[in-house]
Amino acid sequence: MSLKVPKANNIQLFKDGYKHLQGIEDAVLRNIQAVSELSDLVRTSFGPNGRNKLIINHLGRLFVTSDAATIIREVEVVHPAAKLLVMASQAQESEMGDSTNMVIILAGELLKKSENLLVMGLHPSEVIKGYELACAKALAELENLSTSSLPSPFTQESLITALKPAIASKQYGYEDTLSSLVAEAALAVMPKNPKNFNVDNVRVVKIMGGGLSGSKVVQGMVFGREPEGIIKKVSGAKVAVFTSALDVAQTETKGTVLLKNADEMLNFTRGEEQQLERIFKEIADSGIKVIIAGSSIGDLALHYLNRFNIAVLKVLSKFDLRRVARVVNATPLARVGVPTPEEAGYVDIFETTEIGGDRVTVLRQLAPGEDGYQGHTEKTRTATIVLRGATANHLDDLERAIDDGVNVIKSLIKDPRLVPGAGATELELGKRVEAYGSGMRGLAQHAVKRYATALEVIPRTLAENALGRAEGNEVLSRLWAKHEQKGGEAWGVDIEAEQDGTLLATEFKILDPLAAKQWAIKLATEAAVSVLSVDSIIMSKPAGGPKVPQQASNWDED
Repeated sequence: MSLKVPKANNIQLFKDGYKHLQGIEDAVLRNIQAVSELSDLVRTSFGPNGRNKLIINHLGRLFVTSDAATIIREVEVVHPAAKLLVMASQAQESEMGDSTNMVIILAGELLKKSENLLVMGLHPSEVIKGYELACAKALAELENLSTSSLPSPFTQESLITALKPAIASKQYGYEDTLSSLVAEAALAVMPKNPKNFNVDNVRVVKIMGGGLSGSKVVQGMVFGREPEGIIKKVSGAKVAVFTSALDVAQTETKGTVLLKNADEMLNFTRGEEQQLERIFKEIADSGIKVIIAGSSIGDLALHYLNRFNIAVLKVLSKFDLRRVARVVNATPLARVGVPTPEEAGYVDIFETTEIGGDRVTVLRQLAPGEDGYQGHTEKTRTATIVLRGATANHLDDLERAIDDGVNVIKSLIKDPRLVPGAGATELELGKRVEAYGSGMRGLAQHAVKRYATALEVIPRTLAENALGRAEGNEVLSRLWAKHEQKGGEAWGVDIEAEQDGTLLATEFKILDPLAAKQWAIKLATEAAVSVLSVDSIIMSKPAGGPKVPQQASNWDED
């Protein structure tokens, strides 16, 4: 005879204020719903015809962009499952700098497809197993889809071809201009061993006014301010970089000076003046013509600098100061004094020019073919793209497109292989994973087939954003028919719909880096699997404490 012990109903496991959700209904399906909302948010911004989002962040700053990385960064996502997706897209941004939107869309679609299987009664572990098998198969097949690779050493034309699709997805219509600017800047700073290419060496300076056609590449650095002194232009000059203030040193303790007569009063400041004059005279005698200061410049110091015909530029950002030191090949000094020949740098041209009403200072080395080029100057370490545009928001968006372009070059240096773009690769992978799933046994085959249909979301989204939902379905049907034919792997979506909405991606030179696709598929699958493997959510009560007082948005207006 068995004895039934009654269970207590009110066992309290956690403190008051904790939220505990568990089971398929409460935890998994809720998570899938939250992730779907996030992926639907950025889905309309995918591809060249993606719509812009207007975001005002917590500081009141306005963003108008279709760049998923910026949207995700500025929208503060609080749902724990959606945060997993945000982390995956940030990993893609830091690793490749491109295809962040693809990670979110693909992970969201994988979870939507898994929802039906879970509701039908399939266990999450079966779905996870199927997704992992399908991911491994997709990555293996992706290796076989590479149609071409970037020739080495890089040329302007080959780089422009590789950059166009990435830049067109952000700035459709401007891709020719922007990709030639990025290619020119990247080649100007490309080291002998391309593996050492540093993304930070391509700078962007935004100057309001004019149009994009007025943008140009400067081999050196451009600062949006004038030099402090009266010397505005120097050629072939030695440069000293100081991180300290160019001024009379202040004593740490207060001192009291007793003056007995008028002569002492007259001579009181003369010592300081003579000392400062001596320092700057020594600097001038050592051949230094340009000084870059990382802090304030005193009036007396400026007087002597003007007297000795030394140009002085104030650079307040310590990061920019390091970059300038790299451009002129100088060592930043923490004390004001004569630099040794090894510490001093050299610049061919230091000049102030006017760009669209703004006075800017340019430090650059002469390029081969320019007047005065002697051939001894080493290759410039930094190139600056001077962007022109009508509004600050447009300039910000152009800068984001350029950042993506430079990151694509970095990823192509690691792996120069290219695969067909325009959604062709994803559709072909979907077809091959579907065939792989059909030949499998066990319950995991259902998840593999769902994975194959989820890959279809990329070409579908491209077609829907460009041509509308009804026409998008038609285009997708035509694409499937073309991919079924022999040699149809490279057929993708024609967003301009010049014929039937499909095009041969290789013929139109729409090629994407293989590495970016590889990472996107890997990260999207990992994010989806992480969300599916959660079976309960435990949220503690938010920590109390005084709230930060909110400042009125117009506090500084008269």
